[in-house]
Amino acid sequence: MIKSPFGFEKDQIGTVRALGLKKIRQIREVKDTPVIRGMIFKIKHLVKVL
Repeated sequence: MIKSPFGFEKDQIGTVRALGLKKIRQIREVKDTPVIRGMIFKIKHLVKVL
């Protein structure tokens, strides 16, 4: 996560939490599935994908 989700819509905050991200500069590794890709697309302004 590169940016705080606070100040954005509640569904985006929920998506960040569902991905298991809690702090800025936190790294989380998840499986590459269509559901996860959709979640990342929704919050692409808050995260960086490597």
